[in-house]
Amino acid sequence: MSLEDFFQPIEMELTEDQHGETRLHQKIEIHTPTHFPELKGAQVAIFGVREDRRSDHNQGCTTPQRIRNYLYALHQFDMPLPVVDLGDMAPGHTVEDTDYAVKTVCQELMKKNIIPLVLGGSQDITYSMYTAYEAMEQTVNLVTVDQRLDFGEAGDSFTSTNYLNKIVLHGPNYLFNFSNIGHQRYFVDSELIELMDKMYFDLYRLGDVNGNIGISEPVIRNADIMSFDLSSIRASDASGTLQSGPNGLYGEYACQMCRYAGMSDKLSSFGIFEYHPEADPRGFTAHLVAQMIWCFLEGVTLRKGEFPIGSKEDYTKYIVDLSTSEHQLVFYKSSRSDRWWMDIPYPAGQKNKYERHHLVPCTYEDYLQASNDDMPDKWWKTYQKLT
Repeated sequence: MSLEDFFQPIEMELTEDQHGETRLHQKIEIHTPTHFPELKGAQVAIFGVREDRRSDHNQGCTTPQRIRNYLYALHQFDMPLPVVDLGDMAPGHTVEDTDYAVKTVCQELMKKNIIPLVLGGSQDITYSMYTAYEAMEQTVNLVTVDQRLDFGEAGDSFTSTNYLNKIVLHGPNYLFNFSNIGHQRYFVDSELIELMDKMYFDLYRLGDVNGNIGISEPVIRNADIMSFDLSSIRASDASGTLQSGPNGLYGEYACQMCRYAGMSDKLSSFGIFEYHPEADPRGFTAHLVAQMIWCFLEGVTLRKGEFPIGSKEDYTKYIVDLSTSEHQLVFYKSSRSDRWWMDIPYPAGQKNKYERHHLVPCTYEDYLQASNDDMPDKWWKTYQKLT
């Protein structure tokens, strides 16, 4: 079975805004009724998944075509980027069939070093993206952007609001770290937050992020998979989902976070979920999602070939001795981008297993904290997971 068999072509008429050689409609190779895109040489593959059967409270989030109308009208990036649009994946006979299709497509794309950019559909599709890594036999980091933490009670049926249970409990387990950005504390049970802390997972509240969007950059830079729930954006900026509320991320911050994701050399799959066209009569949310995609794609053009790809020879090494710890803290600063990493020591005999996770993205502020004889939380949490 070829990848073409999984997708329905895109049928659309060019609008006036989509004409012109610099518009993305002219730069993205699109699956039409007479042509399937050539994957050789592509760096990003966009595809829609029209699946909402597990959706809780947002039934109808199945049509990404309106997003494309805005995306294709945007101008190209400063640097060329080979992008293909594979079209839309129709719901399978069962929702498990859709799971299998998404998993298979993501696996095939990542084997070719192509980043899947998935347009949902409900956010439980993230589970299907996660299972695509099983055949790659590598542990992965997952970052979600959500106003809630989508865990549910044990034994509950699988839905878009508890799909993280499936990921954490999946066997074999190859989730190394989970982080959520933008949760709103009054939507999250305190016992769940305590559990996340005991598992050394990372949670970043909305107030922390809206006050300083830069703190999300190293979190996103550490991700293999990023899953963005549009309900995390305030309704005044993105009302096109039935779960949006009065508080949330600003639209420009959502775009900045997508740009961070694109710039990360580690990130290999990306999804945006829960767009509901009937809740978006004026198209503002579709327009915002198109801009988020544009920012992600532009970010890909700005990748520097740094960790886990680059050599440590391109970094300046800093060593900090803490009076309160037997460990030396080793930091690396990139000469290409001025970004920082912390080097976490391996447990004995575990180098190959954790090769991709010992160098943890951080900030200059983390280095200053260590220089002031204070152990950064990121260092300690990662060390606990490694051991």
